[in-house]
Amino acid sequence: MSEEILHPTATYKTIAINETGVNGVSYIKNEETYPISSPSNAEAVGNPEKFLGLALATCLNATLEAVEKRNQLAHTSKVKVAVYQAPDEKKRGLVFLVDVTVFIPLSADVDARKARAMFALAESRCPVAKLVGSNENVTFTLVHDWED
Repeated sequence: MSEEILHPTATYKTIAINETGVNGVSYIKNEETYPISSPSNAEAVGNPEKFLGLALATCLNATLEAVEKRNQLAHTSKVKVAVYQAPDEKKRGLVFLVDVTVFIPLSADVDARKARAMFALAESRCPVAKLVGSNENVTFTLVHDWED
């Protein structure tokens, strides 16, 4: 295995490993194992699309929760991430298209302007949003009505 890069300022580390390709398992070193398969497989197991969606939805909503707490607001935000796999029109292979919907309900304490500010702050602070946010295939939308 290659030499590990050191990041002396890091506050957390996890190591995700896949040795089987698209059908088999991925695992966190010395921890849990996740069965995986191609998204075209009807079996309900993990795949990169699901993991990406979960990582982004969880991280962004946790960041929103911190913003709400900082503003002494109850945690009411929700995040939905739709991940699509499509042929890459510019290069060979495939591409992910990611649509992020952030729900912040309007209330006596949160008007549309404050909701936009909270949304922008969370998007700029969430590590996963920072990682994918500049990609042309990722969109972020703020809404005030929630639909599953």
